[in-house]
Amino acid sequence: MTKTDEQGERGENRDLGLGKKTAEGLSTMTPMARQTEAAPRTHGGEALYLAELTKKFGRHTAVDHLSFAIPQGSFSAIVGPNGAGKTTTLSMIAGLLPPSHGTVEVFGIDAWRDRAKAQQLIGILPDRLRMFDQLTGAQFLSYVGAVRGVKGETLRERMEYLLDDFGLRDEANRLVVDYSLGLRKKLALAATLIHAPKLLVLDEPFEAIDPVSAGTFIDVLNSYVNRGGTVVLSSHSMDLVQRVCDHVAVIAKGELLAEGTVDDVRGNVSLEERFRDLVRGPGQTEGLDWLEISFG
Repeated sequence: MTKTDEQGERGENRDLGLGKKTAEGLSTMTPMARQTEAAPRTHGGEALYLAELTKKFGRHTAVDHLSFAIPQGSFSAIVGPNGAGKTTTLSMIAGLLPPSHGTVEVFGIDAWRDRAKAQQLIGILPDRLRMFDQLTGAQFLSYVGAVRGVKGETLRERMEYLLDDFGLRDEANRLVVDYSLGLRKKLALAATLIHAPKLLVLDEPFEAIDPVSAGTFIDVLNSYVNRGGTVVLSSHSMDLVQRVCDHVAVIAKGELLAEGTVDDVRGNVSLEERFRDLVRGPGQTEGLDWLEISFG
């Protein structure tokens, strides 16, 4: 039996517990063509609801009364300039940082009043990856799965799928300390999926990774969303957000400037142009006449 046959047979017999359609999709994904915009999707009710969400650090207000909803089955982004409050917002959504005021509801569950229940529904990829460097990739997945309550054959089967679909099979027995940043992010994203969450909260998942790894991420996340999962991520790349996301919230200085479908927010210009207009970024560099260089 060929390796391809073995993989096909393995995919038919396994049940990840991610849902049959999800398992089938993850085991049969093929590289997608470059997208110019997100594919049309059917959305459900509210996956995430923020009401007057606020975070203060002393006298500094990092997030200021954010209120918006993200529908189930959406591929959503929170975008903003440096220091806008994106990471702080995602940390409060993920249950990593308590809000000073306001609420976060995950599928109708108050994320801070019933934190344990909400956490079971969320997969988290933080901006600053902290991993156990002296574990192998396979051991790291096993550890995260066990912490998340996935055990026995279910855990082993999910690990096998994730190692294959993230291209980590050849790295499975290497120590994490020897992984590149791109491999670490692949492993970390794989770990966010191992307990079959309904919502992924990803802080700058595409930062500092190569185009091939980014393509793998997009393939997996599209498959996840197309089967009912919900993604909310932060990114500085407006082009990427416009290509893969169907919902976006723009924030600056902790305040919400615009939110809704990508098409509604950007109007008849590109998302990057609209973003620059919203945050009042300069259209061109001025006051640097002293840098003018003559070739004459």
